[in-house]
Amino acid sequence: MTAPHLTGAGTDLRRDILTTLLPGFDGAEAPAWVIRRLEDGLGGVCLFGQNVASAEQLLALNTQLRAANPLAVIAIDEEGGDVTRLFYDRGAPYPGNALLGRIDDPALTERVARAVGEALAATGCTVTFAPDVDVNSNADNPVIGVRSFGTDASLAARHAAAWVRGVQSTGVAASAKHFPGHGDTDGDSHLVLPVVDVPLEVLRERELVPFAAAIAAGTRTIMTSHLLLPRLDAEQPATLSSRIVHGLLRGELGFEGVIVTDALDMQGASGVHGIPEAAVRALVAGCDLLCIGSDNTDDQLDEIVAAIEFAVDSGRLPVDRVREAAARVRELASTAPALPAAVDAIALEPVHSGDELARIAGAFEVSDAASGRLGASDRIGTVVRVDTVANIAVGVAPWGPFAVELVPGAPTWLDTAHVVALTAGTPLDDPRSLAGPVLVMGKDLHRHPFAVDAITALRAVRDDVVIVDLGWPSDDRAVADIATFGASRLVGEALIAFVAERLAAEPVDAVPAEAT
Repeated sequence: MTAPHLTGAGTDLRRDILTTLLPGFDGAEAPAWVIRRLEDGLGGVCLFGQNVASAEQLLALNTQLRAANPLAVIAIDEEGGDVTRLFYDRGAPYPGNALLGRIDDPALTERVARAVGEALAATGCTVTFAPDVDVNSNADNPVIGVRSFGTDASLAARHAAAWVRGVQSTGVAASAKHFPGHGDTDGDSHLVLPVVDVPLEVLRERELVPFAAAIAAGTRTIMTSHLLLPRLDAEQPATLSSRIVHGLLRGELGFEGVIVTDALDMQGASGVHGIPEAAVRALVAGCDLLCIGSDNTDDQLDEIVAAIEFAVDSGRLPVDRVREAAARVRELASTAPALPAAVDAIALEPVHSGDELARIAGAFEVSDAASGRLGASDRIGTVVRVDTVANIAVGVAPWGPFAVELVPGAPTWLDTAHVVALTAGTPLDDPRSLAGPVLVMGKDLHRHPFAVDAITALRAVRDDVVIVDLGWPSDDRAVADIATFGASRLVGEALIAFVAERLAAEPVDAVPAEAT
């Protein structure tokens, strides 16, 4: 493969090193050190929920950042579902990948991704770290789950391609993730180094299929994962492995765009070596843009730059590798959509019809028992809200019907129900004392023993309990009566409409798993 033209690289190695770095920062205003670093050539920034107060504020922030460096990448994790940054205060108005996969209408997926791209372009963002194209083959996966289009590689592939086409039609660059696939894990690489011990043949038949589709659709970037794949490289996680980044992604799959790392402050990347050394190893492996984390400092960047300079001086990291990476980053940034002069915050919120909500609810998985129990009453007596520790990717964004509550005037049956909180430290009181029927709502319930214990206790003494899992349910569906496969605000709206329709109605047949 021929390296891209080194436009704008110049001879300043330090500037090129800075161009490969993508830090984050805390707060809704850019610190002075970020502006100074951008003026010196910093590749850009990665924005998180903590950086977004409003659409107007975000556009003003991004205008300032891009003025400091017109070739800055303004990246954000806007997946259009449970993982949202633009709507971090109120939940995303999109269905999320797992439901899009269950509906299985690539044209709908493309429209949703286009809406995401339009919202990001309107606020000055240039890259979204999406779509998540992992094949979620492990129901106990603590970090992917409903972020995936599903368990079937070919389904994930067609929706990966549709999502890439949709978002990039707006000028915002996509980033298929997490290469070579984070779906077959039961560990979170934010906290540990997960191991995927499968041969390359399995990766080719499963994990790599949606990445190949995303590449064919023209994805501008691909994000690596911090996984150990011992059949490919027994020593280095994927992000730091030349065999995986250069050999598999560049060589076998032929990807020529920007390879961006998942955040290097995650344990899977830097738990052993530290962030500066992880940055060096990622560049050596073939990565171009190094996502550092969500709350970095000026001193931290000094340490990273010094480590990379030392690696170049010692001959461990070829200078041409740094220049090649910086050139790719600049080329990516040069195609960003133009900054708008103003943003209409109301226009960023898509309006969904009743038919659209019904289509989403039609992709829920519903047991006969759930339909019968809901149809036996005209109201919900008690809602048990199960709060678990959110994974770091999702954060503490409002979810499901509880996000809908935050929108003024939104219809919800939560207004008349008694809401009880259930956490690992606050068990339920006497289950018999709760007003019925009882609706239990949580995410990935089967993975949390305290939640399973409480559900078992409720079912033992009551016959009016309905369990709603807004995450990824267990394979045997032993816990969930209703599985929504997502917890975005839009999913919450669809669930509210679904339950309201069945209250005081005749019992209906279960919605089949393959309903579209």
